[in-house]
Amino acid sequence: MTAPAAPSPAAPTTAATVVGGQLDGVGESAHRPDGVPKVRGDFAYSSDLHPEGVLWGATLRSPHPHARIRGIDTIGALATPGVLAVLTHEDVPGRKVYGMKVADQPVLAWDEVRYEGEPVAIVAADHPETARRALSRISVDYRVLPPLTEPEVALADPGGGHLLRHVKIRHGDVDRAMEEADVVVAGEYRVGMQDPAFLGPESGLAVPSDDGSVDLFVASQHLHEDRDQIAASLGLDADDVRVTLGGVGGAFGGREDLSVHIHTCLLALRTRRPVKMSYGREESFFGHVHRHPAWIRIEHGARWDGTIVGVRARLLLDGGAYTSTSHIVIANASYFAAGAYDVPNVSIDGYAVSTNNPPCGAMRGFGAVQACYAVESNIDKLARALGADPVDLRVRNALRVGTILPTGQAVDGPAPVRELLEHLRHLPLPPEPGGTDLRMLPGGLGNVTHGEGVRRGVGYAVGMKAIGFSGGIDDSSTARVTLAVVAGEPMVEVRTAAAECGQGIVTIQAQIARTELGVDRVAVAQADTSMADAGSSSASRQTWMTGGAVKGACDAVRAEVLRRAAHRIEAPLEDLTMAGGAVVRRSSGQVGVTLHELLGTDAVEASFEYHHRKTVAIDPESGQGDAHIAFAYAAHRAVVDVDTELGLVRVVEMATAQDVGKALNPVAVEGQIEGGTAQGLGLALLEEVQVVDGHVRNPSFTDYLIPTILDMPPMRVQLFELPHPDSPYGLNGVGEPPTLSSTPAIVNALRHATGLDLPRVPVRPEDLIALTQGGSTP
Repeated sequence: MTAPAAPSPAAPTTAATVVGGQLDGVGESAHRPDGVPKVRGDFAYSSDLHPEGVLWGATLRSPHPHARIRGIDTIGALATPGVLAVLTHEDVPGRKVYGMKVADQPVLAWDEVRYEGEPVAIVAADHPETARRALSRISVDYRVLPPLTEPEVALADPGGGHLLRHVKIRHGDVDRAMEEADVVVAGEYRVGMQDPAFLGPESGLAVPSDDGSVDLFVASQHLHEDRDQIAASLGLDADDVRVTLGGVGGAFGGREDLSVHIHTCLLALRTRRPVKMSYGREESFFGHVHRHPAWIRIEHGARWDGTIVGVRARLLLDGGAYTSTSHIVIANASYFAAGAYDVPNVSIDGYAVSTNNPPCGAMRGFGAVQACYAVESNIDKLARALGADPVDLRVRNALRVGTILPTGQAVDGPAPVRELLEHLRHLPLPPEPGGTDLRMLPGGLGNVTHGEGVRRGVGYAVGMKAIGFSGGIDDSSTARVTLAVVAGEPMVEVRTAAAECGQGIVTIQAQIARTELGVDRVAVAQADTSMADAGSSSASRQTWMTGGAVKGACDAVRAEVLRRAAHRIEAPLEDLTMAGGAVVRRSSGQVGVTLHELLGTDAVEASFEYHHRKTVAIDPESGQGDAHIAFAYAAHRAVVDVDTELGLVRVVEMATAQDVGKALNPVAVEGQIEGGTAQGLGLALLEEVQVVDGHVRNPSFTDYLIPTILDMPPMRVQLFELPHPDSPYGLNGVGEPPTLSSTPAIVNALRHATGLDLPRVPVRPEDLIALTQGGSTP
């Protein structure tokens, strides 16, 4: 079946011919092909697609967090001039619910709405304003019900069906360890609901075909997973739904779940015309999942010499109205609830529950962020109880190669926790505040202080996270690589379904092809579901998995080219390599034959399916099992100035050290680390989706605050390149770890400056002025 031509603009949204020299290979800071277009505003995001005759879709959403639906009247909307379709749950031809792992979220609600903003009906019209007007003419008869918004209440109702998962991890004898400990320090910590806050709101374009199939152009993190869910709800075979990656304006986990996908396709198939749906910013807050808010209690038992002998932890995550990935997020949070430390005795209970709050799911760090905040906060609390230096305490207990984790798995691969911390400890500190430059003071530009009540604090934190999919999943990615002579010059085409979400996977694929095949000109095709599955752009896995697939395909192409060359020039195969668009003799460096001469009009093509090493599922009773393929580590040092009279904070500097295995593109790696740190800073000081009685109170970037360039401090970034033995080129995942340790490092610095407990993030100004308002200190 031939897919219809891509809608205008004709230029591909993520594909690009990447032209460069050999300096743009693996290990070099190759330029991104989408960089200049994005800066100039020329890049085509999914919301920029606009074919001839397009209709506009819009969604009617529930104003109530919880209500029964007694009836839906669409007559007024259908009578609106310019409206071509009004659809409800009755018009969903296939499975009426969807979900990545658990299909429990209605395509369109029918008997009940379970969160504010749940979709109830959709319309298609000839103009976006007409579509919005039609929504106002749909009458829904709701019987409002009291919302369940407290996770503890949900957990306490065993018959209510609100428990999504209970994760138990038992290792050693924690009760005995706590009894024998010289010091036991307990803390209760709260993490607020954070939004992915990607800059490109949800948007998609569906184009129907005459044979009843449909093409969808959409921003996504996993094209094949999206396709399968869409097809199930449309009542179509998977091959009749073709999904092409539109330009993605950020993701951070928030595009793992579906949004406009099924709705847009339903409207296109009903009207037989292309339909486009684009959310505004407020609707976007209701249209994607958020980071789970968390309530965590953790106890550390230690000897007087600082050796940690036991950890007991209880984690509670609010998954909101539907499952999404909550059952996996709570597992990940629980796995790392003892932190990057050697702890022989552990008891961890993790709970994820459903409520009538907004749905929560994947977000950068995927549960390990919440756990790391609690662990690293309590480590500083333990250091104060022991009278110990917080870095010394961390270094003393840092895990190393061979350490047995709470899940019973032995740490293999590099584990440089001590080295990361020692590097940060020995960095010089920035100068103390002083002088007359008010820009250097918290709130100084508002002329609210000249240094009175300003205190400096320094804080440290270290985090670890598993890379890739765990727990016995046979994860894979497939690539197809073609080498041919085009317009007289050798050129490589790389085809994968890997989603480019801004992390740079398009550039990495080109770098690998250049390195392995010695060809400057590389084209990376736009990702779509006609290609074999590349898996999700999540879990910091894509460069590892798709990079491995591209390398494997290139290896096969190179082997065939060298075999042909060896036969043609009668040279030993082992003496040949590829460089500079030619086959070269290793022994002399002489060109044996150019690719133009060797291939002529022929092409060499190969596909490769890459799999990581095998893992096993965690035992549900003990939490034991070799579940993970690799671990990544990052550490931060934060320096802050705090105005203790006004509660204002200036983050003076962030320093970070991270083991990246091998930096395939060093500048891109540093960008990922800086971006992850920015999101950690946001969680520490600014970002929280305010939910009151199930209602979101701040669905805008006016009231939901994210760090700007003025909020970000100078950063020192140190890359540790300790090759992982199991990965392509020794690389490791880099995108998520900086989000773990940046938040607790900042809050530990605030605690150092103020002496306050600060158990909750984000830290608000009123939390910091407790010191001068009679608040308690630790």
